[in-house]
Amino acid sequence: MNIPRSRWLTAFGAALAGVAGLLLPVFGPAGDAEAAATGIHVANGRVYEANGNEFVMRGVNHAHAWYPDRTSSIADIAAKGANTVRVVLGSGDRWTRTGTAEVASLIGQCKASKVICVLEVHDTTGYGEDGAATSLDKAADYWIGVKSALEGQEDYVVVNIGNEPFGNSNYSAWTDATKNAIRKLRAAGLDHALMVDAPNWGQDWSNTMRNNAASVFASDPDRNTIFSIHMYGVYDTAAEVQGYLNHFVGNGLPLVVGEFGDAHSDGNPDENAIMATAQALRLGYLGWSWSGNGSGVEYLDMVNGFNAGSLTSWGNRFLNGANGISTTSKAATVFGNGGGDNGGDDGGESGGGTAPNGYPYCVNGTASDPDGDGWGWESNRSCVVRGSAADTGSTGGTAPNGYPYCANGTASDPDGDGWGWESNRSCVVRGSSADH
Repeated sequence: MNIPRSRWLTAFGAALAGVAGLLLPVFGPAGDAEAAATGIHVANGRVYEANGNEFVMRGVNHAHAWYPDRTSSIADIAAKGANTVRVVLGSGDRWTRTGTAEVASLIGQCKASKVICVLEVHDTTGYGEDGAATSLDKAADYWIGVKSALEGQEDYVVVNIGNEPFGNSNYSAWTDATKNAIRKLRAAGLDHALMVDAPNWGQDWSNTMRNNAASVFASDPDRNTIFSIHMYGVYDTAAEVQGYLNHFVGNGLPLVVGEFGDAHSDGNPDENAIMATAQALRLGYLGWSWSGNGSGVEYLDMVNGFNAGSLTSWGNRFLNGANGISTTSKAATVFGNGGGDNGGDDGGESGGGTAPNGYPYCVNGTASDPDGDGWGWESNRSCVVRGSAADTGSTGGTAPNGYPYCANGTASDPDGDGWGWESNRSCVVRGSSADH
């Protein structure tokens, strides 16, 4: 999203190619190598902390680059229950450079507020269509330039290389440009989880990111890249939302919804489907944005005038509505709280949360399970009735990283890497290097 001026998004009426109905998730490996457990990292298409705790982003975008004086915003967002803040930075190519000391200060603010920092360079927005935008290569140079502020912060920081790095022109260059930027950062010694935005102003209506994500992931020597889709007017139906998100889950590729809103000039995004599907599939989402929007998209402000006590209708829906921050956000365990909530549902007696076998608990209990087998159906996804036979991690128990143990042990692990495959899902061989 581009705050100071118009987005120039082009509305495309055609539905995304290849949209399918919602599929049950398949957790196959995204590549032969897995990231080393250093800080926030990817394993089998999911995002984890260094200790193996699965981390699902629930956060808000904050336009720091244009409002650097709004120093309380990160703390205010955290107080609403978010576990992540995506912070807009400037590389100096289009907007004022966010310097090394300022980056370090922002990281400190995130840590003090107990939220994970996703830091992004905004100057790449709409490259190829917007002549003022800069390249991913220049964005990589920026990250290398502020490397000293990032070093040692791998537990707390995700580096989002460049916001919406291609517009609706020349977007076929996205794949190589993204691979080259990843390699450049790895060669410079950045070991953080990297996040890469889709082209087409982030919305990937061309399916360029969708079709090339596996090769981009494989190009990262650390296998530690997270993909980010921005969902605005292109995603105005549940089928489009579900089809896109399920493609990544089904192929074991890590994905977050890095931006979305409840309205936009290019169409009416289906925010209910976005939030419900992300929750059902355990995918992160980051809403746009805290405050300060202009150029006709002021309706995307979550609070009025950076006042945390004055929620807009969008802010109230995002924070307090169905599948919102207040009921689904779980804080990162790196902050010493054991991965508890920030004022939301911890999966206790009221429903919600995740069963030992990795599926969500049914919010409506047995009402969602007409055949009484312990498995229900909610939000277009299987769920587990608390206390039922399904609520046991029946494939041999659950490893500390949240995956089930393989019932057949090493027999399900032909390549001997500790990760097996049973019941259309990854499983962990007891006592292996994956058993952490």
